[in-house]
Amino acid sequence: MVTTAEQLQTGLDAIAALEPGFAAAIGRVGYPAPRVRPPGYETLLRTIVGQQVSVAAAAAVWSKLEAELGEGCTPTALLARDFDTLRACGLSRQKQGYARSLAELVMSGALDLRALPADDEEAIAQLVQIKGIGRWSAEIYLLFAEGRPDIWPAGDLAVQIEIGRILGMPERPSEKLTRAVADAWRPYRGAAAIMAWHHYNTEVL
Repeated sequence: MVTTAEQLQTGLDAIAALEPGFAAAIGRVGYPAPRVRPPGYETLLRTIVGQQVSVAAAAAVWSKLEAELGEGCTPTALLARDFDTLRACGLSRQKQGYARSLAELVMSGALDLRALPADDEEAIAQLVQIKGIGRWSAEIYLLFAEGRPDIWPAGDLAVQIEIGRILGMPERPSEKLTRAVADAWRPYRGAAAIMAWHHYNTEVL
């Protein structure tokens, strides 16, 4: 798990023992703080609401949604509202499709967020059933909401940039190379990702 400062430090110390660049990065910026989000439907719905908008805009839409649907914007309440009502809360047609997809999968039992497969790839495969949730969003959810220790979002631009800097590469590595260089860091790649964002000073989810 990577939900406590101690767990993060343990993982990063193990990587630093293998990779001097990480030891130097820890010396420069210190250890990252844990980034934990509540597991479940609400966090995924907030992810959908926040896609491609600023943090402030996402917060404003969420506030309107909760005023209309109640705390947590439950699947039942969301599915009971029509297009115009949700549009007035700030949800575009596309995002309404994504939100309804999530709500329907949860309501039907096709997606049980309390019992995702233990295998990371199988869990990602279940999450990407949700319209609007791609691999990156699924990985971020599993890392921050479930604290899975070996999630490695190699497609994340900030992760690529900072891994390149930490390892002293002449240019930003590709997703394929970012994935390859981290193989030696298993099972602590989640800690490496959190360190990369910390080094980049980027907030996600």
